[in-house]
Amino acid sequence: MLHEKLIRWAFFFIGLMVLAIGVALTIKGKIMGIGPWDVFHYGLYVQFGLTIGTWSIIIGFILIFTTSALTRTLPQIGALMNMLFLGLFIDFFHLVLPNPNSLFMEIFFFVLGVLILGYGIGLYVAADLGAGPRDSIMLLIVKETGWSIKWVRNGIEVTVFLFGWLLGGPVGIGTIFIAFFLGSIIGVSIPQSKKLLHFILKKAQVTQVQV
Repeated sequence: MLHEKLIRWAFFFIGLMVLAIGVALTIKGKIMGIGPWDVFHYGLYVQFGLTIGTWSIIIGFILIFTTSALTRTLPQIGALMNMLFLGLFIDFFHLVLPNPNSLFMEIFFFVLGVLILGYGIGLYVAADLGAGPRDSIMLLIVKETGWSIKWVRNGIEVTVFLFGWLLGGPVGIGTIFIAFFLGSIIGVSIPQSKKLLHFILKKAQVTQVQV
């Protein structure tokens, strides 16, 4: 049981770090526009200061407690840790990752970032320790409506993108790409990540029995 919890927490934090790297890469390639949520956070940063990661934490806090109010449940510890650490990781990786030195590299950073952040979401959601604030809203809508993850996520991304655009966040063809295609990537990454987690858990149980 202890081994399973450790493995799940490892998946959770690795997923958050992978997600943050993806977000930071898309911000580095912002000439393409950035993801809808990050357009929103960037727009808030432009209008009111602070950092992109700090706004991620603040908006995450609002979403977590909105979801808790709607479901009449207390937020899971994983959701709270997601809210805090994702913002910190985004600021950290945005600081340490190199800046692209050409248009080609900006486009490369952006495309790579989208793929990475999609799989980061898959990894931490698969851990089942509490989805992050943005994904909690997504999963709640999916549960209540029976709609697919793809279309729910896409609808949320488009709505947030519009708010971010009004705030002056960097919008481009990449923003549209994320709004309409990130849901598809997540629809693949979550099942794959769950299969990988179950495989690792099974291997760990076999090893524990042999020992």
